Amino acid sequence: MTGSSTAALSLEFFPPRDIAAQERLVRAAKQLLAIQPRYVSVTFGAGGSTRAGTADTVRMLQNLGCDAAPHLSCIGATRDDLRGILSAYREQGVRRLVALRGDLPSGMGGDAGELRYAADLVAFIRAETGDAFHIEVAAYPEMHPQAASPQADLNHFVAKVNAGADAAITQYFFNSDAYFDFVDRAQAKGVTIPIVPGIMPITNHTQLVRFSEMCGAEIPRWIRLRLAEFGDDKASIRAFGVDVVGELCQTLLDNGAPGLHFYTLNQAEAALGIWRELDLTAAR
Repeated sequence: MTGSSTAALSLEFFPPRDIAAQERLVRAAKQLLAIQPRYVSVTFGAGGSTRAGTADTVRMLQNLGCDAAPHLSCIGATRDDLRGILSAYREQGVRRLVALRGDLPSGMGGDAGELRYAADLVAFIRAETGDAFHIEVAAYPEMHPQAASPQADLNHFVAKVNAGADAAITQYFFNSDAYFDFVDRAQAKGVTIPIVPGIMPITNHTQLVRFSEMCGAEIPRWIRLRLAEFGDDKASIRAFGVDVVGELCQTLLDNGAPGLHFYTLNQAEAALGIWRELDLTAAR
């Protein structure tokens, strides 16, 4: 089966740390244009540690013809800081943002900034800029690792939606039931915005385990056992990842997911491999 552009596909990149990494990102982004992404997002380091890099990467991707959406965190930022960032992005032609609470960098202590939650940031952006930006927010089908309970986490998500979010991107997961259960519970709370599944390609066993422990994403036991069995066989891990994640994506699209958001890790091969496996003609 071959892919088409009927589903709302999007991509995430992170700011490169040096010239060589920037060249790799440009190559990957150019290859991934085959997916015809609706937009691409660019991450924002803890406490604004990649602020300049985020803006520079957004500009670079805009120059490649992409609608680029910078991540924006309120942690460690004052309202004046945020006003300046929003003004600069508007002048740069940015029309889409991913609004997040963000993480405290090590050593920051208690300086969390003037806005405490992502819902506060969304409300601030709306108050300052009206409808100038399309605002994406995060969702956690398997619960944010710092949330008190699934219900408390859902309440935080609903607060972001009510503050003015236009759409949501989920943390990655490997169990489609977790996604559909979260969407059902959100809709029961009156949420009507699109909730797009975040997709993590499987390319590196150790890296995937580390990421999943940090963000609270569950790797099913059978996947962990298969990955451990492959050892250092990168080709087998990649092929297995394309099959498993491709099947997950197809299930999501066939059952009404509004699109897919690929966490590319600045690499093209895995996301393209999954995309080529999909039948997107039935996707809405």
